[in-house]
Amino acid sequence: MLPIARKAKIKEYLLEKKNATVAELRDMFQVTEETIRRDLKQLESEGFLTRIYGGAYILEGVQNDVDVNLREHIHVEGKRKIARACVEYIQHGDSIFLDASTTSLFIAKMLGSRRITVVTNSIKITNALVENPNVHLVVIGGSISTRSMSALGRNAEQNMNRYYFDKAFISCRSVSMQQGITDSNEQQAEIRRLAIERANQVYLVADITKFNRASFASIAGFEKINAVVVDEHPGDEWRTFLEELGVELVVCGESGLRDAQGD
Repeated sequence: MLPIARKAKIKEYLLEKKNATVAELRDMFQVTEETIRRDLKQLESEGFLTRIYGGAYILEGVQNDVDVNLREHIHVEGKRKIARACVEYIQHGDSIFLDASTTSLFIAKMLGSRRITVVTNSIKITNALVENPNVHLVVIGGSISTRSMSALGRNAEQNMNRYYFDKAFISCRSVSMQQGITDSNEQQAEIRRLAIERANQVYLVADITKFNRASFASIAGFEKINAVVVDEHPGDEWRTFLEELGVELVVCGESGLRDAQGD
């Protein structure tokens, strides 16, 4: 296959799937990984996709559900900043819910010696915390999604209804003033909605790339959220919007937390 035809096929595949690994494209086209990396680099220079470690993704599409193994390499420093801010809200004795997001995985890895209960549907978070002697770990069971490495579906939703949380840390695919908090996966959205309903305090963790977009499935409106934790300031319009709803905006600075005004 000529390079121009192969790149056209890669475009078609990404438009449908929204993300791909170098390995799967290598196998699909029976070429070397170096050839695929070169194709992806050229497509990135055209503005079509964003390359990350091990693959590439595109942001367009309301059902853009990126594989968790690729998401771990997207906007990493921003997610670390958000996680560092979130752990400051977690106290000894808390019962918290961590969703199946890569930001929540960073939170799990930063819990340290806090003596808490963690409820999660994430296999990656389970693996990160299973040997932590200070954490009472409760794993939500259900049908396992290999794409998100999490338990989803009816059984997972029924299991969620057994618990209440002091604090829930919820991510999403997109955040919009008009459409609210949305996700690309209906089942993931339902787990997050249930966590919000069953928590005393809810922290929406969303890096700046998720703002002013909408995805396929609704999670909740902002009236259900206590605080939005973001790595970069989303702008004065967002600050005013959240203030009017009584939602705290937490912007993470390089040296710690700062408020919406940057103090």
